[in-house]
Amino acid sequence: MIERTARNIKQPNAYVVDHIGKEELNRNLSLADVLHCESPDDVSDRWIVEYQLERGTTDVLDVDKTLTPNPPTAIQMGKVYARLIQTTLLSQENIGDRISKVYHSPICQKLDNYNCSAYYEPSDFIARAYYQGDFN
Repeated sequence: MIERTARNIKQPNAYVVDHIGKEELNRNLSLADVLHCESPDDVSDRWIVEYQLERGTTDVLDVDKTLTPNPPTAIQMGKVYARLIQTTLLSQENIGDRISKVYHSPICQKLDNYNCSAYYEPSDFIARAYYQGDFN
């Protein structure tokens, strides 16, 4: 939902995470089992109003079509981030804190640049890059 909402309003994912806040992220996650049948577009629209999210100019889908003819979907990128969050989550850590840390990581700029292939890397490679702060 973070990815879908960020794409809808053309903002970075971290913007959405910051405006929702860690407590609300935790609340939304606790309700996910009940709310999973809602339309993702309806949830995104509700979040935009509820969290007063403003339209920006960051369009992750503005890519070089010769390099990336089929950019990843919001669901595909959501899975990339979900695996990274789960892989790096510490046993006693609050999930909202981890979500915020992941989306503020310097590697997000590379993961969200669909003209390169960072998002296609294996999960363990992405986790290692997260800990190092770069893909080098």
